[in-house]
Amino acid sequence: MAVGDNPENRENGSDDGDRSRIGPSPIPSPLSSWLVPLFVVTNVTLFSIAMFVNNCPKHSESHHSPNHHCVARFLGRLSFEPLRNNPLFGPSSRTLVKLGSLEWCRVVKEREAWRLFTCIWLHAGVIHLVANMISLLFVGIRLEQQFGFVRIGVIYVTSGVGGSVLSSLFIRNGVSVGASGALFGLLGSMLSEILTNWTIYSNKVVALLTLLFVIVINLALGILPHVDNMGHLGGFVVGFLLGFVLLARPQFKWLAREHIPEGRHLTSKYKPYQYILRLISLALLISG
Repeated sequence: MAVGDNPENRENGSDDGDRSRIGPSPIPSPLSSWLVPLFVVTNVTLFSIAMFVNNCPKHSESHHSPNHHCVARFLGRLSFEPLRNNPLFGPSSRTLVKLGSLEWCRVVKEREAWRLFTCIWLHAGVIHLVANMISLLFVGIRLEQQFGFVRIGVIYVTSGVGGSVLSSLFIRNGVSVGASGALFGLLGSMLSEILTNWTIYSNKVVALLTLLFVIVINLALGILPHVDNMGHLGGFVVGFLLGFVLLARPQFKWLAREHIPEGRHLTSKYKPYQYILRLISLALLISG
């Protein structure tokens, strides 16, 4: 992004004094990030609770089957289900359903709409959890530092629920969990943020390549158990639209202080296309 640096010291001290009073820097200092790390801690904690509730050794004894061998049994009741049941090193589907995973019949027929929210905090296994949390830190901290915890929190949760809604409409068999829908919402908002703030980006190619890299990794996770690409798509679309609504920046008339004419102050304003994109996105979110 283009950042206006202070001009070099000049021999005329009064000139420095005049320029120091010119308006604020186009790009504010990065904000602190605490919500995204809190999301990561919450997801890891809930996964640990899921493994504690699952208690694979107890189920193994009740099955009386030599083929029901828990993985990493030295972890005690935190050990993983047999790989043939869950290749991601995690709990059983029954445990996930008990704790709030997304299941079509329970949401639609039994009206357990709360599962649309709870499922985004559960994960199918260690592999699933680690992949999502690394991506969340990679994308989320940057966005939170730029736009603050309120807007990023709204995008994360709303996109996660939106992904759950689309998933429940199209996936009627199986159990679905994971923060992938919410994560794809952040990716969608990152894309719309780049598009709506295009003129103030100085590293457009790097930003787009970073976004593409993370999207490809998470799309690959869509083939794994308990993960569905409909949730990814729903979260991405919701986040993409919310990005136009919440993440638009005012465009600065002069991006560097040395280009400001004498006697003029740094001014900013939203471009007409930003207003148009915001209104269209808001209308689609409300109608959808």
